[in-house]
Amino acid sequence: MTATLIASFPDKRKLPINVKQFKWQTEQFGDCKILRYLVPGFDNLPLKQKEFIYYLSQAANAGRDITYDQNCKYNLLVRKTLEAIYLNYKGDKTSADFQNFVVYLKQIWFNNGIHHHYSTDKLVPGFPKEFLALLVKGTDKKELPLAKGESIAKFIEEITSILYDPKIVPKRLSQDVSSDLVINSGSNFYEGVTQKEAEDFYSRQKSEAKKNKKDTLVAFGLNSKLVKENGKAVEKIFKIGGLYSQSIEKIVFFLNKAKDVADNPQQASAIVKLIEYYRTGSLKAWDDYNILWVKDLASSTDYVNGFIEVYGDPLAMKGTWEAIVNFKNVEATKRTETISQNAQYFEDHSPVDPKFKKKVVKGVTAKVITVAQLGGDSDPTTPIGINLPNAQWIRKEYGSKSVTLDNITYAYDQSSLGNGFMDEFANSKEEIENAKKYGYLAGSLTTDLHECLGHGSGQLQPGVTGEALKNYHSAIEESRADLFALYYIMDQKLVDLKLIPSLDVAKTEYDNYMRNGMMTQLVRIQPGKNIEQAHMRDRSIISHWVFEKGQDQKIVEKVTRDGKTYFKVNDYEGLRSLFGKLLIEIQRITSEGDYKAAGELVEKYGVKVDPVLHQEVLDRYRKLNIAPYSGFINPQFIMEMREDTIKDISITYPMDFAGQMLYYSKNYSFLPARTEK
Repeated sequence: MTATLIASFPDKRKLPINVKQFKWQTEQFGDCKILRYLVPGFDNLPLKQKEFIYYLSQAANAGRDITYDQNCKYNLLVRKTLEAIYLNYKGDKTSADFQNFVVYLKQIWFNNGIHHHYSTDKLVPGFPKEFLALLVKGTDKKELPLAKGESIAKFIEEITSILYDPKIVPKRLSQDVSSDLVINSGSNFYEGVTQKEAEDFYSRQKSEAKKNKKDTLVAFGLNSKLVKENGKAVEKIFKIGGLYSQSIEKIVFFLNKAKDVADNPQQASAIVKLIEYYRTGSLKAWDDYNILWVKDLASSTDYVNGFIEVYGDPLAMKGTWEAIVNFKNVEATKRTETISQNAQYFEDHSPVDPKFKKKVVKGVTAKVITVAQLGGDSDPTTPIGINLPNAQWIRKEYGSKSVTLDNITYAYDQSSLGNGFMDEFANSKEEIENAKKYGYLAGSLTTDLHECLGHGSGQLQPGVTGEALKNYHSAIEESRADLFALYYIMDQKLVDLKLIPSLDVAKTEYDNYMRNGMMTQLVRIQPGKNIEQAHMRDRSIISHWVFEKGQDQKIVEKVTRDGKTYFKVNDYEGLRSLFGKLLIEIQRITSEGDYKAAGELVEKYGVKVDPVLHQEVLDRYRKLNIAPYSGFINPQFIMEMREDTIKDISITYPMDFAGQMLYYSKNYSFLPARTEK
């Protein structure tokens, strides 16, 4: 690393800043740390592409309120109340209670609402309810989102109940199958309906579509809220003129701007179809858009924008709004192009039952991207890899796009250097050295394989739909993709393709994966709690299943040394074989829609936590003073004008997380504090 350039940056593009002095982490509070990411190569883009990124970034910001409201119907009211207090409170801002109030507000920004983004438990304020009342009384009432005619006393009672009453939306996402998943989830996709009523409603929709010979492949319920009106379940569609219209109008405004500076006519056509979808709410238009989007392989700039992932819905049907703006990392994409060009080989040689394999793999494309802006459900916390579209039939007929968010991964890597984590939890010095040597490559390649091949592999049996596994869908799907990646990273084919120098890269990934799944991911769980988040359940399922099945042969061994627990892989080939056996079963579960088997697997291996090991891990981790969750501050784009002409668009890297959140709330808050049903 030189003084002014970052020679080791993955794509080797020069950056116009002193990277050696770049501050990756800006602050830490609660269980959160705030990072920044660089956007190498942006300054060298043609002005037209900079404009495209700028307009799509504005669209990404415009949908922010939607995600808050989808996560919980109280989120916007709470956020706008606390922001008003933060900006206008006239009392003492130096007290410990006020500092705890600031931390709580930052946690709400970090989690896009009053629930933790991983555990989905309601966040607990670190200050007493009496202090909240004092804060409200010390703030000009004109700045507070009071309902018409509402008194301050009544408003205080309302806000206090939302924040402190444990019976009010205790969880954003309930996965307790012994109770009604819809009623017991605080997410805002349903109101006044039960789980059975929701399931019956969409079952009728599908039956009626089939009876009337209409499209039965659309993602029923993806872009709507289901509410009870006059005793009947009714959908409120997310569209212009419908639910979230105020924000969607702004998204469409900037999409129209982006369309005019698209890379090519095909990309422009896809944006036109996306705009049609936002205007009409038509799920057929959404599918048509996804087909156009996935077929656009020529554009170097790209984006994700829409109601997409269903992790937040207990029935795994409704999409949370998100956006990501990016451009292609040409050099690093050579790696993923090699993978996608050999997709048929990987599908053919998969250990799964042949009837669950794709006979012909179509349109699997993969690239490494440089993220320019995160929005909605991807901001401030973000995935490191994406495979879209989610519709299985589109993947089968037209293919999918897989991307690895390389500059995000690199920011994680740089911010973790020297934090002592590996020294504390790795079983040996050899593991530590291998992690330093191969860890970045191993992690990036596993993400490539997970997104490009894993999610894109296999096929459903006739009559089976994506939501067949209901509340277990997300954990099973992530396990399936992980297992595909784990199985193939240990394949000699990757060495032959020159993707890895040796199978030591795979061994490094196996060490890291087992250590994380069995032990270190527990730092994200509070004592006495279960594992809730889909990716964490996925890692727990895989690691605990293979540990159990390989126990007699000591394929993976639990080691105790100096009162500390470690996990040691003794047989890497044996471990790969076990990954393959579990992949066979999870692909069967997915292809057949076997809800019962999915539940047994998830509940046995993916939910419960060993309390003794958990406490040990927490005690060891606490000494390192590392926050387990990372979120990002977005770069800021500045349009430089000369009279009525755009001269250039420059990029800056803000340091102030609170400042960016308040800026977004001031400039992109289009929904009212109290949203309609």
